[in-house]
Amino acid sequence: MQPKTIGATRFKERCLALLDRLSPDGLVITKHGRPVARVLPYQQGYSRLIGSLRDRITVRGDIMTTGVRWDADDQP
Repeated sequence: MQPKTIGATRFKERCLALLDRLSPDGLVITKHGRPVARVLPYQQGYSRLIGSLRDRITVRGDIMTTGVRWDADDQP
């Protein structure tokens, strides 16, 4: 999908509202019809997800095994 394009003057008038509704493709700012800048949303790190499910899920059984016994030395 192509990023939305807007003139610099219009961007200046509506900057805060445009930033609130910024799409993942970003926004291209033009001056006299020529692209001069591109505004992209800041990528949030995944570190904020660590621990986010604490006290919300229950682990049942051994999560470190599939439950299937096998021997690596066995040849089919």
